[in-house]
Amino acid sequence: MRGDKFNTNRMATDSGFIVWLTGLSSSGKTTLGRMLEANLRQRGLRVEVLDGEAIRKTLSPQLGFSKEDRDTHIRRIGFVSKLLSRNGIVSIVTAISPYRGTRDEIRQETENFVEVYLRCPVETAMSRDSKGLYERALNGTLSCFTGISDPYEEPLCPEVLLDTDQQNEGECLETLLSKLAELGYLP
Repeated sequence: MRGDKFNTNRMATDSGFIVWLTGLSSSGKTTLGRMLEANLRQRGLRVEVLDGEAIRKTLSPQLGFSKEDRDTHIRRIGFVSKLLSRNGIVSIVTAISPYRGTRDEIRQETENFVEVYLRCPVETAMSRDSKGLYERALNGTLSCFTGISDPYEEPLCPEVLLDTDQQNEGECLETLLSKLAELGYLP
């Protein structure tokens, strides 16, 4: 786990922060992001969820899935999340964001950044995949698919590590909320 040298212990009642959920497709990012959103709204915080898939359809429809295009897509999400954070809004990013260097670049440019790695074995993610993406990647009809034909670079020192094949949704949320409180982000 990354230490407090990157996130000073402070209250975030008037300042936004970014919770960056990263992991393979079907690792639980969107589900956990929506649960976190509901919890933070109940606490009176202003929150926006930036879903990687939704952002791709609106801000990045011309981009493909090459490394360069993925990096551009993630940088766009990072830019929007920084603007929101700077204006007192909590940004919950739910994006695969497969490349460590791009995530680290956004971290370096961002004051209040919490990286949450949803670690999940590919086999478990495949069993959860309701869209059939893994099957399409395995049979060759979907190229550049993270975890199959394209790499996922695990974070080296995330603030929060969640093993979503071992922890249920509620346990993941509680672990994340505990860490956010410890870092001083929760009122």
